[in-house]
Amino acid sequence: MTEAKPKKKSPAKKAATPAAKKASRAKDSAPIVSPSGPGTGVHHLAPASGATHARKRVGRGPGSGHGKTAGRGHKGQKSRSGYRHMRGFEGGQMPLHRRLPKRGFTNVFRKEYDPVNLSLLAKFEAGQEITPETLHARGFTGKNALVKILGDGEVGRALTVRAHKFSASAREKIEKAGGRCEIIEQEKVAS
Repeated sequence: MTEAKPKKKSPAKKAATPAAKKASRAKDSAPIVSPSGPGTGVHHLAPASGATHARKRVGRGPGSGHGKTAGRGHKGQKSRSGYRHMRGFEGGQMPLHRRLPKRGFTNVFRKEYDPVNLSLLAKFEAGQEITPETLHARGFTGKNALVKILGDGEVGRALTVRAHKFSASAREKIEKAGGRCEIIEQEKVAS
């Protein structure tokens, strides 16, 4: 039988003085300065304090504070996986969208026109032909929009205006200034 060798005693560590401890702590917390000089880099960037929050990790044991029922409470439909309800469901009570009275309707065949006043047409030069495309290029109407010319403002020059609709006052003012109004025919959709 072999005898067990006695363990060597490790030399006792020298107790560090408080001044030495303080110096080592200061050295650890000192900012790292690059050889090229002090500065910041991408590795120094961080979100502002309090801007980010740790994700709630549920079902990780009783010590986490979110264990066992994982924040779902005890029993019932909402505690089960796969719980889903209809939008506006109020637990069987008559939901709000059925309690309120209904009025009116939405006309799906309604045509929306982009209004353009004569005050905007006054920005064009005399003799210029104005179409929905030129109005869109100036930012006065939307792309492929139906355009209606309204009579607010004055036109002091002769313009040829092509649009889908004209108000009576707009037509009168344009023609009085020596211009022309041309209506763009809309294609009828076959039903």
